[in-house]
Amino acid sequence: MNLEAILAAMTPEVYARLRQAVETGKWPDGTPLSEEQKENTMQAVMLYQAKIERSTEHMTINADGEIVHKRKQDFKKELADSQHEEHTIARFKQDDI
Repeated sequence: MNLEAILAAMTPEVYARLRQAVETGKWPDGTPLSEEQKENTMQAVMLYQAKIERSTEHMTINADGEIVHKRKQDFKKELADSQHEEHTIARFKQDDI
């Protein structure tokens, strides 16, 4: 099976399950991944991130096939921007009761 066929067959749900398996080292049913499964699953996740998802999250693979590294300053900016989003339901200060 070639890479294009693998990508065409991979749905976002399959990607999410594979990513979780890579992160935890286990399949969703709790069965541990073998070394070969870990290697193949990680390659599939990285390929999906680079070609389909085009992620800009920290420690993912971008469209150029490089690992995305973010600085602390970038994380702070994202956090500050997210505090002003319309999706925020509620915000409380520490002393609010």
